[in-house]
Amino acid sequence: MFGIKIKDIRAMQENALKSKIGELNLELAIEKRKIAATGVSSKVVKIREIRKTIARINTILNERGAIKK
Repeated sequence: MFGIKIKDIRAMQENALKSKIGELNLELAIEKRKIAATGVSSKVVKIREIRKTIARINTILNERGAIKK
């Protein structure tokens, strides 16, 4: 479940968003490791979607002021 719509992201609480980022980062690392091990880049689209979803969540958290720099 890496393609989350923006309205669903906006409906989530901040702690749920932060945990979702953790899950997505783990999934992203697994997919990158699979590509590095096999050399096959069949999951490039999945990696792109995961990265976009992480960016969307970070944007929402930044709008809410939940990200401390």
